[in-house]
Amino acid sequence: MRERDIEDWLRRRIEDMGGLAFKFTSTGNDGVPDRIAILPGGRVWFIELKTVSGRLSALQGWQIERMKKRSARVAVIRGMDEARSWWIERLGEMAGNGREAGADGVPAAQLRGRR
Repeated sequence: MRERDIEDWLRRRIEDMGGLAFKFTSTGNDGVPDRIAILPGGRVWFIELKTVSGRLSALQGWQIERMKKRSARVAVIRGMDEARSWWIERLGEMAGNGREAGADGVPAAQLRGRR
């Protein structure tokens, strides 16, 4: 699956949960994650999407570690399965634990037409 397809899917899920999803370019700061998600409750995530076989460059790894050392929420998501897992975890955070509805913990209303 193409990175663009994963990005489109994740952007729609973030917006469905009431969040904002931005494509981000940090001029003069190469290697910074290129997506920002602002979720309900003010949770901000910096996201680097890759295909399953995609790899971080050394510069991306360095920038991500710098951000994490400052307690930034940073996710490197590889492939659709990891995108779904990340989304399910965020739904769980918003619901308290989010594990009571479906087999994978996602409320049934959120699953309709999503997979």
